[in-house]
Formats: sequence, C-alpha cells, structure tokens
Amino acid sequence: MFNFDEIIERRTTRSIKWGLFAPDVLPMWVADMDFRVPAAIETALQERVSHGIFGYDFLFADLQERVCERMARLYQWKITPADVVLIPGLVVGFNVAARAVCQAGDGVLVQPPVYHPMLHVAGNQQLENHFAPLQKTQTGRILHYQVDLPAFAQAIRPNTRLFLLCHPHNPVGRIWNQSELHGMAEYCIQNNVIICSDEIHSELLLDGHTHTPLAALAPEIADQTITLIAPSKTFNIPGLDCGFAIIQNPTLRKRYEQAMAGLVPHVVGMGLTAGYAAFGTETDAWLKALLAYLSENARVVREFVEQRLPKANYTIPEATYLAWLDLSGYALDMPAAKFLLEKAKVGLNDGAMFGLGGEGFVRLNFGCPRAVLLEGLERIANAL
Repeated sequence: MFNFDEIIERRTTRSIKWGLFAPDVLPMWVADMDFRVPAAIETALQERVSHGIFGYDFLFADLQERVCERMARLYQWKITPADVVLIPGLVVGFNVAARAVCQAGDGVLVQPPVYHPMLHVAGNQQLENHFAPLQKTQTGRILHYQVDLPAFAQAIRPNTRLFLLCHPHNPVGRIWNQSELHGMAEYCIQNNVIICSDEIHSELLLDGHTHTPLAALAPEIADQTITLIAPSKTFNIPGLDCGFAIIQNPTLRKRYEQAMAGLVPHVVGMGLTAGYAAFGTETDAWLKALLAYLSENARVVREFVEQRLPKANYTIPEATYLAWLDLSGYALDMPAAKFLLEKAKVGLNDGAMFGLGGEGFVRLNFGCPRAVLLEGLERIANAL
C-alpha cells in the first residue's frame, strides 16, 4: 500500500541533504527522510496551491484543537487550545525558551551527547552551558545510555534557569522511562529550573515502544514545562516549518509569547496546511507502515554492524530513525565521519558535534529506502 522502497531523485530539488556533498556521495546525515509524504498531506498542499493566492495566514483555532485532539488520542494528555503556541521550528523554540526565562549570565542545562543546536543556545543568548552528561554502559558491543540522577542534581547550579531535555533522545535513541523523567523533573522543580522538552521524535517509536510526554506526568511538572512538538520529523515535512510549543502555565506562556514578539516569523500557509493534515487520522495507516519499515531498517543496521563491522559498538534505538555508532575501535587517523566521506563516499554526522562523549562516533540516518541503506552500509564496511 505504501512504497517506502521507492527511490526518488532529490538532487534537483535544492535538498540540503542531497546537495551538500559531491554527487558521488551517499548522504545519510541530516534528520530528513527520503520517503514520499502521506497522500493526505500531499492532497491538502495541492488543493492549497490550486487556490492560487498566497496572502498572509494566521493560526486558526481548528489547528490548535487538532493538536489537543492528537495529544489526547496518543498520550491521554489533556491540554487546551490556549496552551498551544505556534512556532516555525523547534530550534527556534529552544532559543525563545532561553530568552523567555533567562537573563545574561544564567545557565542552561544540557545532557551531552545531544542534538547539537541545544549546545548553541547558551552562546546565542549570552548564557552558560551547564553539563549533565549521559551515563554510558556497555554489554558486549551494545551501548546503553541512561540518566545519572545524582550527577544531574550536581550539575544544577544556583544560576541554572533552563533545562533542555531531548525526549526521545537524539542521537542515542533512548525514550526516557518514568523513573528518569520524574527524577529529572523533581530536581528541576526543587531548584526552580524551567524545562524545555524537545519531543519532536515522540511519534517515531520503534518496535512497539511507547512515549509519555514529560508534562503529562503531573500538574506540577506541567506547570514548569515547555513542550515542543512538530509533525516535521514524523511526516517528513521539515522544510515547511510548522511546530508547536505547548505551555500550560499561563504566566510562562505569556513570557514565551513576549520573547517571540517582533522576532519570530509567522508559520507560512503551506506549513499550516501540512501540519493540519498531518495531525489528522487520515495519516495513521501511513505512520503505522512507516514505523514497521523503520523498525526493520534498524534491525538491518544492527545485524550488519554485528556481522560486518567487528570493531564497532552501537546503540539499539527505541525511537527516531538515527543510528549511533562508535567507530573508535578502528583507530582512524582522522574523525570517522571525515574518513567515511573521503574513503566510503558516505556523508554522516560526526559524533563530536553532539558534544562531550561524541568523539569517535557517527550518526547515521536510516530513514531511507532499504536498498540505499544497504549500499551505504556496504560502502562503510568496505572502507573500514
């Protein structure tokens, strides 16, 4: 019914993913899938284009209501339309959160290795980075990351004002369990630290895993949390710039909106159109099929690494379409991503860009047709 094996030429579309490297390089880096969007989104966009007029658009209440309906349907999380603030993307959302709750010299808590734009928020806003690195353990060649709660507590300083949480986590693929979530939230509440929870990968759940929004755990946690979501990763529409900040505390929401004023652009009409279609029920069958395909791709990566990359260690992602591979065992004379770009003609993310603990790693995007994935893996194995 859905052909995720279809190979679609993207080099002619100004694609960042496919246009960054030379034509002989297979790009498997940025979190952008190579799959056609659900028919409901494509139809909605075609209908909007056929209207022929592209004036100013604004957030209609029906889109806010649809976000509320989706949160209730997926997570039994009850929010109101007033809680939903429209943003053009989650990186914007991080930085607005910092502007809203921090003053120059305050600190932002992050958990490296982590999605690299989070590491730049402090510098963007004249703040300090406070680090609570993830705890890594290893069983055989399988890596597992968890939150070290005592270390997390110690990382909070008197001037820490904001915690940027990545849930599910990019790049390590963890879905934090309720014990970890409650523990982190408790320390933040005790120290009056606002939490900005990036939950953009919350629907990209592999092998039947489930996700719980942090703010859905308890009213006192919701009162101190800014939750960022978007249909962009799940439905492969990141170029349309449509996201949402869910803020249930009205005072915090007002501060957030004030921090946006005059700086953050409106979401354009095509983004609103795609977002509304994505969060409807007509995309459910496509998403179910996508998750099955991605789960199989994750298995393919895992088995290939086990059989063909004997010096590599790896995580088993619970969510996202991103593999986190430790290639430090190969003792390369240059960063692994640079080596594989030059020798394998495969474009990957260098692990060092994700901060402390990322050295020697690469991040590989397996959100692509299986034939492309296998070709990329073969190139990597042959080069190593």
